[in-house]
Amino acid sequence: MGRKTPRGLRPDETELWQRVADNTVPLHPKRPTRPEVAPAVVTRPKERAPAFAPFKLSQNSAETASRIDFPQTASERLASAKVQMDANAFGKMKRGKLVPEGRIDLHGMTIAQAHPALTRFILDAHGDGKRLVLVITGKGKERDDYAPIPMRRGVLKQQVPHWLALSPLRQIVLQVAESHLKHGGAGAYYVYLRRHR
Repeated sequence: MGRKTPRGLRPDETELWQRVADNTVPLHPKRPTRPEVAPAVVTRPKERAPAFAPFKLSQNSAETASRIDFPQTASERLASAKVQMDANAFGKMKRGKLVPEGRIDLHGMTIAQAHPALTRFILDAHGDGKRLVLVITGKGKERDDYAPIPMRRGVLKQQVPHWLALSPLRQIVLQVAESHLKHGGAGAYYVYLRRHR
């Protein structure tokens, strides 16, 4: 079935419609037309240069990892730390001439076990009037070099100097240094305590 086309208004109907339209008050007065606004010009931000050189498939990943700037290791920080104790005694300690009066072996402990054990040991040693103690951390397990993010060896080795610099230990620890080879070398720390009052 096709649609019928509208027949349109006859002349007399058009005249009647016009008279009605002329005498009608609009429900909504004409709203003012908005001024035409020019479309906003969108500017594309300038492309930034990448913060690092893009990696190429032929590039050696070990070479890239060697260029990563790690923060200083615990050993590097301690080596550059200011000497707080008597310089003569410090020299003897570094040469292994001073004998530690106590020792704790944290080797093989988890961080959750090692931190309270270290705190208790240092507080007890200070309470007993000891001046030089040895904290054995171990050097840390060898890690494979294929990890996606390069990591430092020896979690305890890195954490122990940090713990010794925090309260309540920082008030009684005068100096921390890597031990001499005969006391464990890089796998242990000398901790020189303040005098017990």
